[in-house]
Amino acid sequence: MSHAPHLPSDLISELLTGMRLHGVQYRRIQTGPTFGLGFPPKPGHAYFHYLAVGTATLRGEDGSQHLLSAGDVVLLPRGEGHALLSGENHPVQCLETIDAAPLGDTVSGIDTCPSTHAVPSAVLFHGCMVFDLGGMQGLSKVMPAVMLADGNGTQFPGLLPMVDAMKREVCSGRIGFAGILARLADAVAAMIVRDWVERGCDGASGLVMAMRDPRLSLSLLALHKDPGRDWTVEALAAESNISRSVFADRFQTVIGTAPLRYVTELRMQLASQWLTHHQSLSIEVVAERLGYASQAAFSRAYKRVMGHSPGATRRGRSLISP
Repeated sequence: MSHAPHLPSDLISELLTGMRLHGVQYRRIQTGPTFGLGFPPKPGHAYFHYLAVGTATLRGEDGSQHLLSAGDVVLLPRGEGHALLSGENHPVQCLETIDAAPLGDTVSGIDTCPSTHAVPSAVLFHGCMVFDLGGMQGLSKVMPAVMLADGNGTQFPGLLPMVDAMKREVCSGRIGFAGILARLADAVAAMIVRDWVERGCDGASGLVMAMRDPRLSLSLLALHKDPGRDWTVEALAAESNISRSVFADRFQTVIGTAPLRYVTELRMQLASQWLTHHQSLSIEVVAERLGYASQAAFSRAYKRVMGHSPGATRRGRSLISP
């Protein structure tokens, strides 16, 4: 398979460093020979599935089907509704209506395997979480609905030992397995995203094109590393080693927005994530980190971009659930 030109490694590192899975709730699921599990749409979230034992068909909302076998990992970064089935026409039951037994702080167990079957036909590890790409959050909108990794294939070097470790943890249920599985899932999801980015993001435009631009990528990297700096168009252009006018025109053409508007939107994305997931950071501290001289100036910019106040985001963080 021919790969598109790779993105600069520094930008890929920045993307993966900022990637977080928040509010994760995992389920260890084992089934009999026939099953149909439904997963409702979860905007702003991602679904993660690892099939440890057996086979299944993943059916998307659009009717598309993906055949899964033991060792396969699936990431649905936009949280679209779907089903996992033993057969094409098997009835589907929403997973959220099935009783689950707690196995840890963030993991529960579901067992639909009939008592007449000594061994489950399928065993899988499922997660639903807030999918946070930090300052690169715009990339989630252009990711494929379904990102499939064959844990036994050659496309993902290094994935096989992690998948083997996940299988051991899923099947053994040893003490502390929940925390180990969560960390392995973080790493596997990052590998899937990295592969997609390295392959050129399937030709996605806008931010991805800018990341591949040898000039614009320099200013983007500097901006994402230090979003609180007093950025001007001149300063961004200097990072790209081109004139202000050429930089502004190229930035507008490739990304579709003016440079300073992009700076403000990036800051507000970061602010929203910090306010939602980092209770210890006050609004004043967030404003200071993002380069605002006063909390009032920050709040005005935040409301203009996000449509509500920073305080409303902070108050609503407890309402976020997978």
